[in-house]
Amino acid sequence: MTITELAQVHPSATVEADAVVGPRTRVWHGCHVRAGSRIGSDCSLGFAVYVDTGVVIGDRCKVQNHVSLYHGVVLEDEVFVGPSAVFTNDLTPRAQSPDWEVSPTLVRRGASIGANATVVCGVEIGAWAMIGAGAVVTADVPANALVLGVPGRVRGQVCTCGHVLAHDHAAPPEHCSRCGRPSTIDLRS
Repeated sequence: MTITELAQVHPSATVEADAVVGPRTRVWHGCHVRAGSRIGSDCSLGFAVYVDTGVVIGDRCKVQNHVSLYHGVVLEDEVFVGPSAVFTNDLTPRAQSPDWEVSPTLVRRGASIGANATVVCGVEIGAWAMIGAGAVVTADVPANALVLGVPGRVRGQVCTCGHVLAHDHAAPPEHCSRCGRPSTIDLRS
């Protein structure tokens, strides 16, 4: 395993050989980081996080307690994953299948996944999108979209800072009332 000298790995965590854990990353109690996974710098993996082989986690990500990241998942930089969120990796799962095939999932920079959300494999979640708690994501999500419900649907737009700019099909304001950034993406269709 490659754990930089500045990484902090709790003694109860399992980090397998050939896993890479970046500097200043904290791997907390009961985590399991599989061989062949790569975790960037300045990340935090909460209690009992599972990181499967081949998973890539960018820099400055926060993965909360009891999250499962299965083979085929890529989190770009600054992604937040709330407690007990899960990512699948097989569209036709069977206990015994000779045709098992990983369907990759990509979560773009700065996106947030709410607690207990499920992300069905084969989708891309756009930069700075926000997935609400308990949502089930079954399709691609545009950048800056607010996705809620089961199945998840675009229900608004969020700023890069996370503030909700508009609900449903309302026009977003020109600037975010929290941070002042311009609203450059209009998700109305």
